[in-house]
Amino acid sequence: MRRDIEFKADGVTLRGWLYKPNKGKSPFPTVVMAHGFSGVKEMTLDKYAEVFCKAGMAVLVYDNRCLGASGGRPRQDIDPTMQLRDYRSAITFAQSQKECDAERIGVWGTSYTGGTVCAVAALDRRVKCVVSQVPFMIGWRNLQQFMPVTQIRDFWQMLDEDRQRRVEGKSSAYMKMCSLDPNEPHLFPGEATYNYIHQFVDADPDCTWQNRVTLRSLEYMSEYDVSGYMSRLGVTPLLMIVSRFDTTTPTDIALDCYDMVKGPKKLFVVEADHYAAYTDAFDETSAAARDWFVEHL
Repeated sequence: MRRDIEFKADGVTLRGWLYKPNKGKSPFPTVVMAHGFSGVKEMTLDKYAEVFCKAGMAVLVYDNRCLGASGGRPRQDIDPTMQLRDYRSAITFAQSQKECDAERIGVWGTSYTGGTVCAVAALDRRVKCVVSQVPFMIGWRNLQQFMPVTQIRDFWQMLDEDRQRRVEGKSSAYMKMCSLDPNEPHLFPGEATYNYIHQFVDADPDCTWQNRVTLRSLEYMSEYDVSGYMSRLGVTPLLMIVSRFDTTTPTDIALDCYDMVKGPKKLFVVEADHYAAYTDAFDETSAAARDWFVEHL
């Protein structure tokens, strides 16, 4: 049902899986997908791919650069601009595969890549439809909502000091992604992120996920803003899946961006928090995405 693949993206080798339906004749409509922020493909993306594949689609799943099985240095350095370009390289690779219909390509993204795929679809007319799940859309607004006001000055000082290190020829420092200790510096506060990720880490001793990101990644996050692409989607159909109680990628920011889209679009709301979109509400979110791809591919 799937095979391992790898392809080049601006000098970096990206690795993942290509799913092919067991029934039907190739080439098949194809979905290209990658996980959000520091996530790796084994964290539920295989399950989404299986749902799409059973509906008659080929699916290309890969790890973002510097993460998981993919190449790239420094490790755990998360550059959303390069992730956007890598999606476009993944589309090009998919179009070269005999299983994939080069004229029927859709993109799926979630959280950090949920915003990225909107930009990809706005820039790349090879994309025939897009699914954006619990998307991260405007970095600074997002950071303001989950960062205490008293920490903002320290946050900028930390980034300034890291840039000074890099100007001196040193590597960017690292911060933990998540922690159960509120007094330990980490990026995503609360237990939700930790519990979601560690259900995979604890179950798989070979899990490639690492609990750290470069501080440069946080600088990139503060700069991240895909709102300007939303009006440029044009006639490319957009499905946006949001969780009503999302505090990780706040729902109000996603809805503001959704309102900017003038072309064909649909909003799907699940009664869940951010991570429940992958777990408790998986059947709902995967079915909504599957039906969107079947309709538009």
